[in-house]
Amino acid sequence: MARSVMNAPGIGMTSQRTRQRMIDRLRQKGIDNEQVLAAMNDVPRHIFVDEALAHRAYEDTALPIKFAQTISQPYIVARMSAEVMTHPSPQKVLELGTGSGYQAAVLSRLVPHVFSIERIDKLTRIARRRFINLGYRNIRCKTDDGYLGWPTEAPFDVIIITAAPPEPPLELLDQLTEDGFIIVPVGGKARQTLQKISRGSSGPVIENMGDVIFVPLLEGVER
Repeated sequence: MARSVMNAPGIGMTSQRTRQRMIDRLRQKGIDNEQVLAAMNDVPRHIFVDEALAHRAYEDTALPIKFAQTISQPYIVARMSAEVMTHPSPQKVLELGTGSGYQAAVLSRLVPHVFSIERIDKLTRIARRRFINLGYRNIRCKTDDGYLGWPTEAPFDVIIITAAPPEPPLELLDQLTEDGFIIVPVGGKARQTLQKISRGSSGPVIENMGDVIFVPLLEGVER
């Protein structure tokens, strides 16, 4: 189990009151899963953003991070995490698109095992260092092409994708448990839709969950 983040370096730079305001906003927007809200309150988002933007860490907005990537707004992180928790018993979750590591950190407070893939190796290294410093021992991350998933660790109960492919990645259904599902934003720059994809008796079942904006899911690896 992780040590308390209250002992983490830099935790005093934002007050609990500031973090509580973020939780209040999430409640107002319809996030009502208490486990998710507790996880969002527990994870120090300011550790996952660039120091120059730390004062904005608890605003409900996406922020830029290194290598032209972003850290998702708290509402999106909470919403996707809440959707993970609709699984009857999520034990293993695969995230494609580690980025800053914030989404994986939140998931680590909710499920026993989190696996995360990032295509930009320097981001993987930064995120791994954060996980170690914060004591999040149940996250495994690696640099790889997210389109491939993580077949040697499959099956997963949920696959959560934090970047947008142009089409639903139906090939990843093979890496799910029988009752598993994928949460993924699908589309191009003009429009993306958050989708929940699961297996049905006659083929994939796709549920649309509203419009979102994410960076594109790219193939390959950047060392």
